[in-house]
Formats: sequence, structure tokens, C-alpha cells
Amino acid sequence: MEKFHSSSFKDPINRDEVEFNDKGVTFRVRKLIGGTDNFVFYSDISGVEIDNGLFFSTVRILPRARPEIIIKNFTKSDARRIKELILQNVPSHRPDAFGGPTQGGTLPR
Repeated sequence: MEKFHSSSFKDPINRDEVEFNDKGVTFRVRKLIGGTDNFVFYSDISGVEIDNGLFFSTVRILPRARPEIIIKNFTKSDARRIKELILQNVPSHRPDAFGGPTQGGTLPR
């Protein structure tokens, strides 16, 4: 299990956090008052995007049927590692979402 924190240089009080476990990822987005905790199963993640700034990166997680989760101010290397860990754990061989045959399959007659 790995855990990443956003840079304390950019915002020393409200640091975002990403924590990995066997089933999924928890994203903690801190605000001045409160914040949000989002747990997403690996199988519910459809994509990960990184926006690189001059010094820090923003990571956008694209869950299925939920709004995107945005975590900010990570070092570029941590952002790449977060994306890499998520993509390693996302199942890549899913059946068709509508229960039909996968590509290359044949329909019964």
C-alpha cells in the first residue's frame, strides 16, 4: 500500500492525499474547512490524466458514472507514479458493457 501527499510548498495546510489499497484508491481533497474523501474501485476507473505545470502536476481521475476527481499540486514524479499504479491495477480485459460479445466474437444464430 502506497500513499502520496501533494506538495507542502504550494499549500502547507490543505494537502491532497492519494492512498492505494488492494481494492481501489482513496482520494482525499482538503479544503480550508472540511474536504472530501472519495474511494474508487480500480474496476470503476476509466482513465487518468495528468496536467503538468511548471513545477507541479494536477491529476484527474475519470471514474465511470461519477464526476471526475481532481487532485492538485503533486510533484511530476509522484503524479506519474500515481497514474502508473492506477493503470497497473485497472482490469484491462472487460466484457462489453451491454453483455454482448467482445470484439471478434460471433453472435449465436
